[in-house]
Amino acid sequence: MVDVLPTIIYSSMIGMTTIALLEAFKKPKERQSTFLKGLLLLLLVHLAGELFIYSGAYVYAPALAGAQFPFRVLLGPALYFYAHATMSPNKAINKQVWALALSGPVLVILVMLPFIFVISPEEKLALANPLTRDPKLWQIAVFTCLSATFVFILFTVLFLMMALRLHHSHRLQLMERFSEIEQRSLAWFKPVLLIWGAAWLMYAIEFSLSALGWLWFGSGKVLPAFEAVALATFIQKALSQKVLSESEKGLPRVNKTRTALLSTEKMQSIASKLERAMTDDKLFLQDNLSLNKLSESISETENHISETLSQFLNTKFFQFVNGFRIEEAKKALQNSDMLVTTIAFDVGFNSKSTFNTAFKKIVGYSPSAYRNSLLESK
Repeated sequence: MVDVLPTIIYSSMIGMTTIALLEAFKKPKERQSTFLKGLLLLLLVHLAGELFIYSGAYVYAPALAGAQFPFRVLLGPALYFYAHATMSPNKAINKQVWALALSGPVLVILVMLPFIFVISPEEKLALANPLTRDPKLWQIAVFTCLSATFVFILFTVLFLMMALRLHHSHRLQLMERFSEIEQRSLAWFKPVLLIWGAAWLMYAIEFSLSALGWLWFGSGKVLPAFEAVALATFIQKALSQKVLSESEKGLPRVNKTRTALLSTEKMQSIASKLERAMTDDKLFLQDNLSLNKLSESISETENHISETLSQFLNTKFFQFVNGFRIEEAKKALQNSDMLVTTIAFDVGFNSKSTFNTAFKKIVGYSPSAYRNSLLESK
């Protein structure tokens, strides 16, 4: 029996993913595009498995039922590997991480062995109908489904958390080197990751409930629609994501607390240079000011500046520069009637959204609310 709505949605998602895969093959042969292709291929297997059931095609090849389970557990690791290739300064992925990722499909295959070898294709087909299923074989099928789903949840949660931690580390190292990080930080990655996590969790719950025979009014409707939105969002963002340079990925971060190597007098001297560069030369007005450019301007090494900022001034390059930009913006908001967007670009920001976020974080109000408060106080 064909379930029309999910069949249409999953067919559309397969078409969407196939087109995205063809676009990925047109991209230069970078690690980022290689892992994106791998992720898209795994998504195709997952979507084909769902379509196989909802379209009723399983009646023609019942032996293939569940064949996608070992591949599905690789979705979380594949997303992490894509994130690693996109953001991590380390080119090689740890061998232990590879081993952990590959252990997922092995575990799923192990729990599927009774389902594969004990139940014949004809008996699998009979399990689809409550009137014809064998109770003992049905117990094996339910055990297989629940066990495979548990492994899927475990590995997905683990690797999504690893990807989130990687993204957080990437953002921190950008803040140590650049005054503008929006285009480099993959700001879209975290919300898309959370959406995928929610979609796969919904899938695991609904799949487990259906295996137990519990259905709700949204079964086979809400999840496919949510997956389609998550997939479309990810594809659009991933295909448009530029390849970051080595300097934009930064250096591998050390988890240990950084200790001061410079003397207090030396850091005081560098701090004075930094202050003059901002207040007198107004270097913060450069929209793409980087640690490298600042280093050349004040004739101090990048490492010495970073150490001074973190150990002596207790800040990061990103926060240090944008602090001066916000102070300049406050003066403009108070003394002129220029548009907020114009002020944002004039003081060195590349986008209004970044300016609004930084302004509210430092001042406590949005730029417009701050200007209104000034008008009200007059």
